[in-house]
Amino acid sequence: MAGEALGEGIDFALAAYREDGVWQLQEIAATALSSVETLAHGLRRLPADNGVLGMVAIDEDFFVLVRVMGSRVGVLLSDVTAATEWELAQSAVDFLGLPPPEDDDDQVPAGDLGLIGDLGLAARDMGVLLDDVDLYPDEMLSDIAGRLGFGAEFDDVVGLRSV
Repeated sequence: MAGEALGEGIDFALAAYREDGVWQLQEIAATALSSVETLAHGLRRLPADNGVLGMVAIDEDFFVLVRVMGSRVGVLLSDVTAATEWELAQSAVDFLGLPPPEDDDDQVPAGDLGLIGDLGLAARDMGVLLDDVDLYPDEMLSDIAGRLGFGAEFDDVVGLRSV
């Protein structure tokens, strides 16, 4: 599976982008996962028609989406409380300019729910997806990939079975 070589706690880290109108998936090196800034820097190196989407699932607990479009960087963290334990999540909270979460804070998303609205997943639909407490991060990201048009390829790369 993709995450085995990435480092402790990382389930998988993928870059998704369209090149000549066709979705491409590429694994992201563990060295790019120390912060939102290093992840964005790595994503900028990829050719893309409409920006690059970094999809990182961690410890079967939460995910981080980072979208790079030229000099703009957008971030969505599925669970703000993950910042108390994970460096990448803390980096996302810092990038977003949010205060550090407290131990008793609710598990809520942080960042731009409309991050990929122009690609086919509206902020409202993203919010509904993130509210589904029965889904694991890989399942949520699979749903996102499916709505954007590369679900089967995503599921193959991360080892999920398409329903």
